[in-house]
Amino acid sequence: MFPVLSRLSAFIWVPFLLFTACGGGEDADNAVARVYDNYLSQAELREAIPYGLSATDSAAWAKEYIAQWARKQLLIRQAENNLTAEQLDVSQQLEDYRASLLIYAYERELVRQKLDTIVSEAEIEAYYKNNLANFQLKNSIIRLRYLKLPGNSPNAEKAGNWFRSNSDADRVKLEQYCQMYAVNYLLNDNNWLLFQDVLKEIPIQDYSAENFQRNQRYLDIKDKDYRYFVSISGFLIETSNAPLSFERENIRNIILNKRKIKLVETMQLDLYNDALNEKNVEILKP
Repeated sequence: MFPVLSRLSAFIWVPFLLFTACGGGEDADNAVARVYDNYLSQAELREAIPYGLSATDSAAWAKEYIAQWARKQLLIRQAENNLTAEQLDVSQQLEDYRASLLIYAYERELVRQKLDTIVSEAEIEAYYKNNLANFQLKNSIIRLRYLKLPGNSPNAEKAGNWFRSNSDADRVKLEQYCQMYAVNYLLNDNNWLLFQDVLKEIPIQDYSAENFQRNQRYLDIKDKDYRYFVSISGFLIETSNAPLSFERENIRNIILNKRKIKLVETMQLDLYNDALNEKNVEILKP
C-alpha cells in the first residue's frame, strides 16, 4: 500500500515573498521553495517566468509554477521510495530515448537540406492514374459559386442577374455589390468542396447528382432570413473517383513523404555499407 501523498506535504516550504532568502546553506540561501533536500532557486524561477508579464501576473504565475514544481518533486520521491531497484533503473530507457531524439534530429536536418521538394504536374498526374483505386470519395463533393444575401437586401434581383451573367462588366458590378451587402459569397468555382461543408452555409440538402444531371444548376433559394443564388458546375457522390484537382495537394504530400522515406533509407544503408567497408562494423557472430 503506497503512503498517501498528503502526508508528505508538511515537508514543502513555499514563501509568500518569492525572492526572500531563507536559512540553511548555500542552496537554501538562493531558494524560493524546498521539497525535502531539493531546492528551487531564484534563478531557475526567473528563467521560467514568461517575458512581458505584469508584476501581478508574474507573481501569480510564479506561485503556480512553484506549486507544480513541488508536486513533481514529491511524486519523484514517492516513486523512488516505492519502486524496486530494477524499476528505478531507467538508464536503458533514457539512453534509448536520447538515441531516438538524436536520430530524429539528424534525419530531420538531412531531409531539410537534401530533399527535393519540387513535384511536377506530370508526376502528380502519373501517380493519380496509377493509383486511381485509392482515390475514391468518402463523401460527396461539389463545385459551385454562390451568393448569400440578407433577405431585405436592396436590388437583389439585379444581383441575381449579374450572378448569372458571363459579362466582365456584370462581374465587376457583382463583386462591388457583394462587398457592400453579401453575408458571404464565392464567385469562382475552381475548387471542389465537401458537400457537407457547403450545407453549413447553403440550404441545399435536397440537391443530388440527379438534379445536376437534369441540368438544374442554377438555384434561387429563400428562407426566413436570407436569399441564396447558387451556380453548380460539378457534383460527385461518394464512392465516385475523386477528381485530380481535389486530390492534387494530397498526392503531392504522398510523393514528398515517399521521397523522405527513400532519402532516409538510402542514407542509413550507405552509412552501414561504408562502415562495413572501412572495418568500423564487424559481425562477430552469425
